[in-house]
Amino acid sequence: MPDIKKLLIANRGEIALRIHRACHEMGIKTVAVHSTADADAMHVRLADEAICIGPPSATDSYLNIPNIISAAEISGADAIHPGYGFLSENAKFAEIVELHNLIFVGPKPEHIRVMGDKVEAKRTAGKLGLPLVPGSDGPIADVAEAKAIAASIGYPVIIKAASGGGGRGMKVCASEDQLETLMQQAGSEAKAAFGDATVYMEKYLGNPRHIEFQVFGDGNGHAVHLGERDCSLQRRHQKVLEEAPSPVLGQADRDRMGGICAKAMADMGYRGAGTIEFLWEDGEFYFIEMNTRLQVEHPVTEMITGLDLVREQIRVAEGHGLSCEQEQIRFHGHAIECRINAEDPRTFAPSPGTVKHFHAPGGMHVRVDSGLYAGYKVPPYYDSMIAKLIVYGTTRERCLMRLRRALEEFVIEGMKTTIPLHQALLDDPEFQAGDYTIKWLEDWLARND
Repeated sequence: MPDIKKLLIANRGEIALRIHRACHEMGIKTVAVHSTADADAMHVRLADEAICIGPPSATDSYLNIPNIISAAEISGADAIHPGYGFLSENAKFAEIVELHNLIFVGPKPEHIRVMGDKVEAKRTAGKLGLPLVPGSDGPIADVAEAKAIAASIGYPVIIKAASGGGGRGMKVCASEDQLETLMQQAGSEAKAAFGDATVYMEKYLGNPRHIEFQVFGDGNGHAVHLGERDCSLQRRHQKVLEEAPSPVLGQADRDRMGGICAKAMADMGYRGAGTIEFLWEDGEFYFIEMNTRLQVEHPVTEMITGLDLVREQIRVAEGHGLSCEQEQIRFHGHAIECRINAEDPRTFAPSPGTVKHFHAPGGMHVRVDSGLYAGYKVPPYYDSMIAKLIVYGTTRERCLMRLRRALEEFVIEGMKTTIPLHQALLDDPEFQAGDYTIKWLEDWLARND
């Protein structure tokens, strides 16, 4: 496969800027696509070329496959990088890209499709040797089957949409008398949100942590893992802060689970970046899903490994394979990422607006991924995340001290942001001790309301 000379970035915001920077460091020209609402975005300003692909609505622009393919053909791009969100896990899009003789910087379409179906993903994960949460082997056909499965694994159980995500089509059931009603509700929500009413069932874990492993495959049976990230600080199933490594994992567990994940990807013939997500409780891991793309929180992995994950994606897409063997990967220190959203830090109501003043923190081992600048108008049409603050320290304690200092320096005026939320979290003794689970933040918010 030939090296990429020009790459179209099928995304917006900080991830589009992140991809642009990696490309320019590799000598690759970039093409930015944008909606009319993003005409003044930083990634549009910095790219070598920019093409408008539609009005503000994502459906008419960033999700408009014909317009994106046309932009690639008009600009003479060799490849398309989907970033995360939007079309990044759309198997049909990946297929169309390759049918147009363009390089898709991502996994093989069949792997996107398999892992995008939660039921099929769980079945595939089990075959690959990944530990599973006890539950149904596939979609639940009817209430009678649901009752039988729930009785065998024990209540509480959780009913999930097969095509779901972000907490939609998801219901926790504590007893049999609730099961039929909650199944109907989950199916209706799933149908409305994803066009698919299919649901499946798992044992509901009481108070787990969310721990994920970053993996990379060359598409030819060789794969590595880049350690884990702890993403347990969540609100309504949305991640707020991530760190690597996890405060609760030892090296033995890291090596064991990382090895299992890498072997699974090698056996699968997986290509490019992927993240295998687990719930962790009482020392045991349970597979929940795999994301066949780059993650929002990938910078913390870059901080502790020294690897550029976007560069690695592009190398693999070009057919060069992985740049390192597993034994060459070393983990150093600790990194934390804060997601900064244009939201009220107490009510979480969206707060788009014009950036009046912007000052990014600096200093040793401080990184800000953001497309903000003074005078930029944050549009109300897309995700509210406007920046990511990532810091590194040789220990978790030093990382926390540096994060505290960086948050104090961070200035975004003209809208409300979640910076005060992160500052308050840093003051909590339980967070400082790393003693939190996926339920902790919701409880913390209720206590501090």
